[in-house]
Amino acid sequence: MHISATSALSLSKLKPPNRITYRHKTVASPRPRRTDLRRVIEAILYIVTTGCQWRQLPRYFPPFTTVQGYFYRWIREGRWEAMNHILVILSREQDGRDATPSVGIIDSQSVKTAENGGPRGYDAGKKIRGRKRHITTDTLGHVVAAVVHPADVQDRDGAPLVVTRIRSLFPWLRHLIGDGGYAGEKLRGALAELGRWTIKIVKRSDRAEGFVVLPKRWIVERSFAWLGRCRRLTKDVEATISSSHAWLMIAHIRRVLRKINQTAF
Repeated sequence: MHISATSALSLSKLKPPNRITYRHKTVASPRPRRTDLRRVIEAILYIVTTGCQWRQLPRYFPPFTTVQGYFYRWIREGRWEAMNHILVILSREQDGRDATPSVGIIDSQSVKTAENGGPRGYDAGKKIRGRKRHITTDTLGHVVAAVVHPADVQDRDGAPLVVTRIRSLFPWLRHLIGDGGYAGEKLRGALAELGRWTIKIVKRSDRAEGFVVLPKRWIVERSFAWLGRCRRLTKDVEATISSSHAWLMIAHIRRVLRKINQTAF
């Protein structure tokens, strides 16, 4: 069937019909969304806080299948990391800081996994079989980048993965502070391939006894403690790395939202 240029222009000005006909089959056009996305976010924050299962979601939230669908959809679209990025910038500006940090404190945390399967490993140092949460925070304790990988990956091998995320999110951050696990020429060589990076190693003194607060390193430890208040993170029950990373981001989003709200009001 041939359509002239004039007819094509006229057709382009028409509004989308309520029903669309494909040859001999007529289907309805996509219906408008009826789900309140605020309620979806509240339901996901409820799950990360209480640690309940999807099916145990209270009935005053949208159906758990709807909430679950948005959760995985936003993982595929990268929205959780984008939300965390925007909230970190807003929180820093609210505290009178530059939007982009220049110094980051890096550390990792090994957690046990459930029987769901998925990538995992054995951390011989912590004697934990599971996964490792690798994060970098600014000097205020905000998580600026995070990576989840099997626990058998050494800190100096997992650090370049975190640095790669930092480059795209906060390009002005070029100096890291870490513990003895990040010492050595192997990591310095890997960082040199990613740009001009410097890393400072803060070690515990051999003569120190008991608990000792180490300069700057206590900031990232405090951030892990803040994240640990969310029961969903007490154990990694996810079957995929992407879901584990998403819940880590959501836990931090919850914390930053509370901070911004308390400061603003």
